[in-house]
Amino acid sequence: MAAKNQLGTIFELQLRKQGSYLVVFAIIMVIIALGVVIGFSFLMPAQDGTQLLYLATGAPTIVLVMTALVTVPMQNAGAKMSGYIDFIKALPSSRRSFLIADVTIWAAITVPAIAISILIANLVFNPGYDISWTIVPVFILVVASCFGIGYGYSFVMPAELSMALSQVIAFTALMFTPINFPIDRLPEWLQVVHMGLPLYHMAEVMRAALAQSVFSADPISYIILGVWALIGFFGAARFLERA
Repeated sequence: MAAKNQLGTIFELQLRKQGSYLVVFAIIMVIIALGVVIGFSFLMPAQDGTQLLYLATGAPTIVLVMTALVTVPMQNAGAKMSGYIDFIKALPSSRRSFLIADVTIWAAITVPAIAISILIANLVFNPGYDISWTIVPVFILVVASCFGIGYGYSFVMPAELSMALSQVIAFTALMFTPINFPIDRLPEWLQVVHMGLPLYHMAEVMRAALAQSVFSADPISYIILGVWALIGFFGAARFLERA
């Protein structure tokens, strides 16, 4: 089967499998994004401009994290338990075609949520967006690292354990990760931990792309995300290639 035909077949297969659920997930991501931008603002005693900008630029990262590191691993765990992943592995097609098709579909449903959250935040708070031309490559990099990790751990780990880990990630991303607030608010030991983990760096590069006149990201953040993406997709591909 030609590579182009393989990819088209897998796209069609995955779209039929997910069906209308993709619309539901897209709506849920919009709600999550608006919850971060608007809902979290109610926790602030005063609408500080810098803090609002952190919320406004952090919402896209939260959407990607909740999709790639929470929703997709839960879907993959269910697919493993139902035997769907074994069916995919039995198809006469490249395992990379499956990963490319599935990542593209899931990444696409995050775009409306990210766009709507930016639009609403700008209309309601006018936080001070200054969008850089790097927003597209940054989005691709964060998508690659997010989904690489999500597919990697959900395929390599047992289904029940990966589902449990996805919930831990969801809670940690919202409460203990400097996505919606500066990293210096955390204890020093936790700051050190986040320097090696990907979520903080995802937020940093996204912030720098959405508000370039206020935020900047160190080159190491891009390197760390690239490494995590490679590790994740390598693990996922190795799992799918096993008989």
